[in-house]
Amino acid sequence: MKIENIKPKGYVMKGVYTPAKKIDLGDSYLIFVSGVQAPAGEINEVVTDDIGEQTKLVFEEIGGILKEAGASLDDVVKAVIYLKDINDFEIVSPIRAEYFKNSMPVSTMVEVGGFVRKGSKIEIEVTALIPKE
Repeated sequence: MKIENIKPKGYVMKGVYTPAKKIDLGDSYLIFVSGVQAPAGEINEVVTDDIGEQTKLVFEEIGGILKEAGASLDDVVKAVIYLKDINDFEIVSPIRAEYFKNSMPVSTMVEVGGFVRKGSKIEIEVTALIPKE
């Protein structure tokens, strides 16, 4: 079994991890994407306080990571969404529905105590499955 680390060009990591793992299953690839938070400025603080904007930025970054692995958001089979405030569900859910309208992945959404990036209100991790071409 071959496992490939996926790291888009210019992706900045803090710590020892990889943005994604692409696992060769023979006739398909399974892709695990690490939890993604909204991007930060120079002082590790998110670039916007708006939960809707943070959510869109996270989905766009996940899309870029998946593209690097040869996949897209349409290939996502599972999503886990962590919210700082579960009351943001009403804002996040319709955005989530737009990005996942084709894949309709199984999903979990939970409230958590905090994130490593100051000001972050959301973190999303996904798993995707794509056939070999």
